[in-house]
Amino acid sequence: MITFTGLTAIVRGGELGHHDQLSPPAPWWSLTKAALAAGALVLVAGGRLELDASLAGRPFTLRQLLQHTAGLPDYGGLPAYHEAVARRAEPWSADELLRRVSADTLLFSPGQGWAYSNVGYFFVRRLIEEATGEEVDAALRRLVFGPLGVPGVRLARSPSDLTVTAWGNVARYQPGWVYHGLLIGTPAEAALFLDLLLSGPLLPSDLRDAMERPHPLGGPVPGRPWRTAGYGLGLMVDVASPRGRCSGHTGQGPGSTAAAYRFADLDPPCTAAAFAPVEDQGLVERTVLALPEAMS
Repeated sequence: MITFTGLTAIVRGGELGHHDQLSPPAPWWSLTKAALAAGALVLVAGGRLELDASLAGRPFTLRQLLQHTAGLPDYGGLPAYHEAVARRAEPWSADELLRRVSADTLLFSPGQGWAYSNVGYFFVRRLIEEATGEEVDAALRRLVFGPLGVPGVRLARSPSDLTVTAWGNVARYQPGWVYHGLLIGTPAEAALFLDLLLSGPLLPSDLRDAMERPHPLGGPVPGRPWRTAGYGLGLMVDVASPRGRCSGHTGQGPGSTAAAYRFADLDPPCTAAAFAPVEDQGLVERTVLALPEAMS
């Protein structure tokens, strides 16, 4: 067993193995993007969304939103955002958010660059809600989490929803600041979700392959364990990690980090999740990489 102060879980060969059975849920942060991508692709498979058609009134496609190649800016670099969060202000309205980030002014022509954008995934959330007529929480339970057998994953709506999670919510963070939505669930649910998403029948094989086909971003990432950084559709991808090819996502927010990755080249394939009350993505990702060997 590796030394780690957080919560971990592992799925090996499709079976849930080591996990903290009584662990409370914790914030998924940007691991939520993988679930949003899954929900959108279920709708693509059902003919209710199109992957490569320009969106109404917009010059980019759903595929480009999912892969961060749409050219949309982000709000993480805005001083006003950090100031508002620090003083526990209510989140801006959607219109105010888009105005403040100048969402109509793209950083580059769609498909001609890459820029991580939470705003892009806010648009994905809207597409899911418009296509289903449901709020994203209900839509993801019906489209993704119910069929995968992890119906307990849910959306955090208020500071009190985070208060009862594993790390609490000392800062009284308002989850509405995560405009694409902030899911909460256990590491076991995260590992099962990702393993079954990438190995089961929820999506047709061509869409699963598309999720894991990376837009290459370069070599090693400073402070993090990835050797060949890439981004698929809602998934971070390293084709040559210390465990071979891996796909998943890391999320970090005030007070905690969550990560879940599937290692398809292991025999049998393995999916590991690690959540911790630290804001250190590299530490948690290295823990995920160590889990398959530590739990063998």
